[in-house]
Amino acid sequence: MTDVLGFVGLGSMGSAMAPRLAAAGHKVIGYDRAPAGSDALVAAGGEMAASLADLAARASIIFLSLPAPQIMREVAIGLIEHKPRIVVDLSTTGPRMSAEVGAALEAAGIAFADAPVSGGRGGALAGKLALMAACPDAIWAEIEPLLAVFGKTFHVGAAPGQGQMMKLVNNVLSVSALVVTSEGMALGVKAGLDPNTMLDVINASSGRNSATTDKFPRAVVTRKFDFGFATALSLKDMRLCLDEAEAMGVPMLMGNIAKYVLNLTQAKFGPDSDFTEMAKLVEEWAGVQIGAAA
Repeated sequence: MTDVLGFVGLGSMGSAMAPRLAAAGHKVIGYDRAPAGSDALVAAGGEMAASLADLAARASIIFLSLPAPQIMREVAIGLIEHKPRIVVDLSTTGPRMSAEVGAALEAAGIAFADAPVSGGRGGALAGKLALMAACPDAIWAEIEPLLAVFGKTFHVGAAPGQGQMMKLVNNVLSVSALVVTSEGMALGVKAGLDPNTMLDVINASSGRNSATTDKFPRAVVTRKFDFGFATALSLKDMRLCLDEAEAMGVPMLMGNIAKYVLNLTQAKFGPDSDFTEMAKLVEEWAGVQIGAAA
């Protein structure tokens, strides 16, 4: 049997991911409350459903790419009456929400895979995301070839929520690296060092991280600030991580500082700002600009 694939949520990430499934030859039906993200899917050979119920009635494997835990829960629970075979959540929703939804779907006879992604919109467009999935082995065997369309796949566990925990740990490291890289780069530039030379040296040295290899050369030094991940979404992920850490009794001093800088970034530049604009705050405090003139 060839499964019809549903894809709910065609925002920044979904509108880049769903077309890859269609371009790979799968029958894909998309749905989003806002139709703005539908063009790429249709151009790749997919189609749009008239409603969520319309999609659920036709698709046997349904992917979710949604912006908030409660929205994911609402959509996933709403799918139960339509009995899809498998629901794959690509969103970042937190371990507890994932476990709750997974239990509800399992009780209804629907398999659930917790499979958040990392790599931003650029990674989604290029098919170079990292996908960290938690689901039983039998479900993994079915969905891994589909997830591989999006990038590199990892099976991190069997229980819903384990994929989410892996994603949150990754994200707190990513944001913290962006904050401290902003500080180090501002210091070097103010001392007269060239930012591109700094990045070359750091990336050949022990300070290398995801900010120095990707975010700074792509979005900060160029002054584009267009990495493709909104400050509000990054802040949501950090809150989820720190809430889990507190509940488990794990101190996260650096993570809390990084969240504080994200809060300041959102207050100054707005929730839709790119999270790389954290560097602008450090520049303002240091009285220096990292990179070319805007």
